[in-house]
Amino acid sequence: MRPAQLFSILEKEFLSTHSGHHTPVMLWGPPGVGKSQLIAQVAEKHEVPVVDIRLSQMEPSDLRGIPFRTDGQVEWAVPAMLPDTERHGTEGILFLDEITSAPPSVSAAAYQLILDRKLGAYEVPAGWAIFAAGNRQGDRGVTYSMPAPLANRFSHFEVDVNLDDWVAWAYQHGIDERVIAFLRFRPELLFDFDPAHNPVAFPSPRSWEFAHRALHKFGDTPKALIGTLQACVGPAAGIELSAFVENLDKLPDIDAIVRGEEVEVPSEVDLQYAVASALVGRAIKANGEGDAQIVMGHILDYAGRFRQREMGVMLVSDMHRAIGQDLFSVPQFSNWAKAVADVMLFT
Repeated sequence: MRPAQLFSILEKEFLSTHSGHHTPVMLWGPPGVGKSQLIAQVAEKHEVPVVDIRLSQMEPSDLRGIPFRTDGQVEWAVPAMLPDTERHGTEGILFLDEITSAPPSVSAAAYQLILDRKLGAYEVPAGWAIFAAGNRQGDRGVTYSMPAPLANRFSHFEVDVNLDDWVAWAYQHGIDERVIAFLRFRPELLFDFDPAHNPVAFPSPRSWEFAHRALHKFGDTPKALIGTLQACVGPAAGIELSAFVENLDKLPDIDAIVRGEEVEVPSEVDLQYAVASALVGRAIKANGEGDAQIVMGHILDYAGRFRQREMGVMLVSDMHRAIGQDLFSVPQFSNWAKAVADVMLFT
């Protein structure tokens, strides 16, 4: 299931704690596809904490707590890491990450916690959702087969990689527009992992964020940049991104486009993706400013000049995902929409 759909499901599962209808959710997927990021986004939106427990790093006694004697009986000291209303708040997310990397003896200790929301005398606060994530057995991670009693305590979803969802996330989080443009140009490289070859560095949503950081740290030292990009996303993808970035000196004047001047659309496809991503970035920066409609209008005018109208549709679609319905109030939008109506209907 694509990330945008999973985000909606996770959000509803979080909110369902108030009605008593919450079901623990298990996210499956290969490394680097954004499983943990989805959980963090739900918590960020609702401004609640995430208690991240890595069962793979624990012994069974770490969850149960330490026994101590009182009045001739044995009681258990509840681990401080578990959600507590006084320390953590009345709402939040208990996240069991890397749960498939936990040995069976540890995962068995979590059975009661996940299904009954209890562990001995401890009880998960009512406003807390329980989510988990892990790699599949074929992903070359340290994984154990999930026992049936544990699996039956979750609803299960597999995280797919989707470029549109990643691009929307990337614009929201300030990812370098050159990385976004490159992946629009080479969408198959958003995630390219072959467990049979067991690569060390490979393209994934997580590692493209590393590449974004590398561009900002090593952009002024080309020799170091190539090696660093390869270290982030793998040898082949790193070289391709480096060559793509070097070719951007032929990019049209983005400022002139935003000012509404007549600027020719580049004939090279890679430069078309680059200029489209740069213009979406400018629209995001202008959103909320006094001249926002003027800037967006000029961008819409330029979007209508692409010889391949699908390129203009991609540009405006990305703008809409980033800006929302404010785009519809721009005077040029209706003219642009009429001009590409047949493309929108049949693509």
